[in-house]
Amino acid sequence: MTLRVAFAGTPDFALPAFHALVGSRHTVVGVLTQPDRPKGRGRQLAASPVKLAAQACGVPVSQPVKLKTEADRADLAAWQPDVLVVVAYGLILPRAALDLPRLGCVNIHASLLPRWRGAAPIQRAILAGDAQTGVSIMRMDVGLDTGPVFSERTVAIAPGETGGSLHDRLAAEGASAVVEVLDQLSTNGASSTPQREDGVTYASKIDKAEALIDWSRGAIEIERQVRAFNPWPIAETRLDGEQLRIYSARAIDCDHESIGGESGKIIAVSSDSIVVACGRGRLALTEVQRPGRRPVAARDLINTLDLAGRRLG
Repeated sequence: MTLRVAFAGTPDFALPAFHALVGSRHTVVGVLTQPDRPKGRGRQLAASPVKLAAQACGVPVSQPVKLKTEADRADLAAWQPDVLVVVAYGLILPRAALDLPRLGCVNIHASLLPRWRGAAPIQRAILAGDAQTGVSIMRMDVGLDTGPVFSERTVAIAPGETGGSLHDRLAAEGASAVVEVLDQLSTNGASSTPQREDGVTYASKIDKAEALIDWSRGAIEIERQVRAFNPWPIAETRLDGEQLRIYSARAIDCDHESIGGESGKIIAVSSDSIVVACGRGRLALTEVQRPGRRPVAARDLINTLDLAGRRLG
């Protein structure tokens, strides 16, 4: 049976799922997405990636500020969806919205629930040093990512994985997984399993202040910080009082204990890296950015500044 599918999503992460549903045997009858927001230096109103994709495909779009009232939900009700697929929408769905679709609401969440419920599961998994993560296809309820799970796909977190690369891999996995679940729902063949009560962790929203590096921490932790926050908000430090953003780095000499007061000191420069002492181990910076300039390989900064012996932070 072909399902009438409403889709709720806003950022790039939701695009693979939207396109997969448009290309499936089901019919996308409408899209909910966040209202247009000011963007860029000119602060001009800009449509969300999902709105632009829906318009390109000729799918009706609705942009309610909230979903609390019947008027807010009027478009969703008029579409008469069998199911609502929610991917990084950005609005809380009240019970009245969850109950509108005949088969309920299905969410793609970028972790293996119940680990990393919440807003930033991709970055939190990298920061924690998890060896693997994945996507969960979940039936939504009124809790925060607490609903029963239809299916999961596990994804290994590769050495050097960034928030951006993991984001793209999980978005692709979620897209194909949610189509499988809808195919099962359409034949009454989908079953869901309540989440475990143990192993619950919460992925709080990323605060830009978390991007500032504390060089007294271990090099492995700081490397994870650099990887998790690429492409946003980008890990940063200070050089001569100016911001220095760090796009890529690798931990080295991880068992080395820094001498008191050494943390943050540039202890070596090579042809491709700037080596900084950490509380434990050393961090080799390989791509950096100074204020008002583009990101460059570390060797380009080495060629323009005398860095040996200077201190970051």
